[in-house]
Amino acid sequence: MSEPFNTWQARFEKLRSNKIFEAAVIAIIVISALVIGAKTYEETTQVEQWLLYLDIAVTIFFLIEILIRMAAERTLLSFFKKGWNVFDFLIVTASLIPMDDSEMVLLARLLRIFRVLRLVSMIPELQMLLSALVKSVPRMGYVVLLMFIIFYIYAAIGSFLFHNVDEGLWGNISLAMLTLFQVATFESWATAVLYPAMDVYPYAWIYFLTFIFLNAFIFLNMMIGIVLDVMQKESAQMALDNGEGEEAELQSLRKDVHGLKTQLDRMEAALAQAPTPHNIANNDAGGKQTEKPTTD
Repeated sequence: MSEPFNTWQARFEKLRSNKIFEAAVIAIIVISALVIGAKTYEETTQVEQWLLYLDIAVTIFFLIEILIRMAAERTLLSFFKKGWNVFDFLIVTASLIPMDDSEMVLLARLLRIFRVLRLVSMIPELQMLLSALVKSVPRMGYVVLLMFIIFYIYAAIGSFLFHNVDEGLWGNISLAMLTLFQVATFESWATAVLYPAMDVYPYAWIYFLTFIFLNAFIFLNMMIGIVLDVMQKESAQMALDNGEGEEAELQSLRKDVHGLKTQLDRMEAALAQAPTPHNIANNDAGGKQTEKPTTD
């Protein structure tokens, strides 16, 4: 690559990593979200034209910002190798749809709402939270499956026991599962579900309390534990990538120890191959013994 290209690329890279520039981008994202929210009020019809101008200015700023980030990369392909860069590029490109009275105005407004998600790509801590949430979904799937089994068993029991109490709540297993979901969310479950059942079956509280104990205290805490475990691993990985924290220090120490071990192995190999005074003396003695006497 030419020297002028490297110079401009270094300047764009410096601008991209500038904290003031990042703060300005975050501020513009928030302003963009406020503009979208302001358009939902009828009182803003008097300043609708100004809001349109502000939306155009925000769109132009985002376009310039994404071009700066693309120019800061050594190659265009390296920019699109990062998933968050692809996400930002799609959001900015979709925002170029004009906000006129055409048939695309509804689509343009919907796509502009997603510009708020760019906060995730700009703030590493939000990226860590979202990544932890996505990675914890497969592990939470087994907990959800176990919860469904418990729901199904309790719903079947409830439809057999309480169908004569309230057909609208316990008439079949699907209605019973919806009722149990209401109980699990604690939404007016005592007055609407528990007390009518206890009027007919005084010991019905055992059924509901065991169900609440399993779902609200065991399964919910299991999900929280899974998310916290994944978040801890993601936080440690982010600290390792940034060269911070105990994990980064341990990684650096391992590299130093490995380098020292490699050097010691080389030194031992060199010493093993180097001739020693004892070996030299033995070689000289052996050479004298093999010499044959000469005759005149």
